[in-house]
Amino acid sequence: MRVKYLKPILLASALVGLSQWSGASIAQNADTLYKRSLAATCANCHGTDGKGVVDGGMPLINNLTSEQMLAQLKAFKSGAREGTIMPQLAKGYSDEQLTTIANQLGKKQ
Repeated sequence: MRVKYLKPILLASALVGLSQWSGASIAQNADTLYKRSLAATCANCHGTDGKGVVDGGMPLINNLTSEQMLAQLKAFKSGAREGTIMPQLAKGYSDEQLTTIANQLGKKQ
């Protein structure tokens, strides 16, 4: 009689275990996609590699560290640094989002 219930119990345990694992994986992927999507907004002007757009007058950002980039983004947001569109864009992000962008795009030391 015990063997009769063993197979369904093992199957149910395996399914519960897999659902927990895949749920964590989905959450992790969603977080990664969120971070990448924030950073991707910069590509419109600065290009996907951070080298700007040829003859577009956009500064290079691919040489900045995460800390330098965050400092510049916060300066645009606060108004300490002037610009054409960057102050407007930076004000649309929370400080946490600016940190995420800087960490995604800035060079790691």
